[in-house]
Amino acid sequence: MSTLVPASDLRSSARVVSIPMRVKFRGVSHREAVLVRGPVGWGEFCPFPEYDDAEAAPWLRAAIEAGWEGFPEPVRDRVAVNATVPAVSAGEVESVLARFGPVTAVKVKVAEKGQSLADDLSRVAEVRRLLPAAGLRVDANGGWTVPAAITALTALAEHTLEYAEQPVMDIAGLREVRLELRRRGAPVLIAADESVRKETDPLRVAREDAADLLVIKVAPLGGVRRALDIVAQAGLPAVVSSALDTSVGISAGVALAAALPELPYACGLGTVTLMNGDITAESLVPDRGWLPVGLVDVSEELLDRYAADPQRTAWWLDRLDRVTSILSQNPC
Repeated sequence: MSTLVPASDLRSSARVVSIPMRVKFRGVSHREAVLVRGPVGWGEFCPFPEYDDAEAAPWLRAAIEAGWEGFPEPVRDRVAVNATVPAVSAGEVESVLARFGPVTAVKVKVAEKGQSLADDLSRVAEVRRLLPAAGLRVDANGGWTVPAAITALTALAEHTLEYAEQPVMDIAGLREVRLELRRRGAPVLIAADESVRKETDPLRVAREDAADLLVIKVAPLGGVRRALDIVAQAGLPAVVSSALDTSVGISAGVALAAALPELPYACGLGTVTLMNGDITAESLVPDRGWLPVGLVDVSEELLDRYAADPQRTAWWLDRLDRVTSILSQNPC
């Protein structure tokens, strides 16, 4: 059963921040989040604005776990991470990669609205040219149809992809893409992201043989312990990724990656570099492709510097109250 925290306790410690992005990511130019402080540390509540209150409830569970329960014991003291390249032009790729320093893996966003397959191919080709030995994966966020995904991934396979993340949105489509790529001899593994964190049954993707691995995010799944349980039940390899968090949220992702019995792929936890600010002076950014395990020392000065305006603060605090009410009615 999840720890229950009174709404008054959450609200009294809550700090709402708005951090500008270096590059628009998922349509977001400023990342907003609520930081809450519990007896064992800080937690982060930052469901995207389009999520309804029920969808946001696991994100608050994860924040409460971080602040009031702490994390499971790690089995490793550092975690390998990939660089992330948004849907920028090929000419911008090098400057984006430069922010990450040396890395062994790169995730490239594809299937952006308003862009073409040619844009995706040129972006991925430029990453491969700059980093010929890196593990390379693409993320479509469910943006393709089944035929478009098959066409795109067949073409992208020439760049030797580790896997393709959520090429289409629904589970039946994932399975169809996966099987057709096998029939064509295109060596691209399929990873499920939204089909895990947005499904009422996150294990369905494994039961229906629709993916080769799972992309796991702590907050949408309700915390580190819940995520560990899903991975164990699914029986598939897992990659831990971020939800565009501040360093507080990233520390929860690192805690999950550090607690997994097996971690065969570099994780998508280097996204603080996509922000033009943070809530700690010692941001969790990769050091030669690695992140350390541990808690984050939140800075009061930075919380003040990136404080959201009064209107957005009120919006988030009202949301916090509503979602706390949902959790109190469904504590499991």
